[in-house]
Amino acid sequence: MEKVRIGILGLGAISGIYLKNLTELFREVEIAGVYDLIPEKVDAAKSEYGIAKGYSSMEEMLQDPAVEIVLNLTRPFEHYETTKAALLAGKHVYSEKPLAVTYEEGCSLTALAREKNLMLGAAPDTFLGAGIQTCRKLIDGGFIGRPIGASARMICRGHESWHPSPAFYYQRGGGPMMDMGPYYLTALVSLLGRVDALTGMTAKSFDTRTITSAPLYGQTVQVEVPTHVNGIMRFENGAIATITTTFDVYYDRSAELEIYGTKGTLRVPDPNCFGGPVMLLRPEDGEFKEIPLTFDYKENSRGLGIADMAKALREGRDMRAGSEQALHVLEIMTAFEKSSRTGEFVKLESAYSRKSAMNGDGIRGIL
Repeated sequence: MEKVRIGILGLGAISGIYLKNLTELFREVEIAGVYDLIPEKVDAAKSEYGIAKGYSSMEEMLQDPAVEIVLNLTRPFEHYETTKAALLAGKHVYSEKPLAVTYEEGCSLTALAREKNLMLGAAPDTFLGAGIQTCRKLIDGGFIGRPIGASARMICRGHESWHPSPAFYYQRGGGPMMDMGPYYLTALVSLLGRVDALTGMTAKSFDTRTITSAPLYGQTVQVEVPTHVNGIMRFENGAIATITTTFDVYYDRSAELEIYGTKGTLRVPDPNCFGGPVMLLRPEDGEFKEIPLTFDYKENSRGLGIADMAKALREGRDMRAGSEQALHVLEIMTAFEKSSRTGEFVKLESAYSRKSAMNGDGIRGIL
């Protein structure tokens, strides 16, 4: 297969693992060039990862005929404008999560991609890793019977204690649901299918946050978004799930995702990771037992989603981390706040159907 060439837009904290995996792990893609507002980051990426081209502007990248897919790693509140510009330039786009910061923006982007006959995808791609794919095989194989419920929790005290520039987590497009919710909700819909309706309650527990990480130690951040979100979802298959995401709580275990069925319970690995232990409780066992992972990509394999997109582009098939899934997750996330604001039970309008599971066979790095 002819390699698909990718232009990377934005070289923030998450870019390192993408650069590493797209140059060392996934064999069917090639980085055509990179761009960031800070030229020193461009130079560093070129030097460390052997990338031939660094662009002087986003426009230069979008005008480069060698770039087939733009990997959008800009900040969440920038996703809409940058993805729109790339689509208008005739580029396929894979965006970091979320797809956009409002459902209306997400609808606009997906409509534009359809109009231009372009592929549009979005993170997270952790659901394609060994952990959640093993869980999908267990659920689809009937090991927990008919799914009847789920519980998801992401509890922490915020990111200002470790992130070098954490302000955006508390600005438009930030908050625990928009930041971490995509991992949990993508895992849930990939395992259980479409969410039909939901209700939610949100709160902003603190008006300001103080940064305690370098290099901005001591600076104060104004909080503009909800930082504690509770939601209840009803899936089309009848299952009912709860989710809590918070940046306001001191806690010793931050990640939890469980699926409940008529014949057992499944403990899903941290959906922010690609691997991790899969634990199954069946009544005949009386306790949780660890299930061997039956798929590849159990380490940090960010880039798996765009590698699948590249293969889908060449094969003319649907990508797995596509815009339909990203838009459905975006509607869920924003509907929690809408429900909290209006006091209404929200029926969702976005379509969603699960794409094919990963294939457990094959050569590592080739989808």
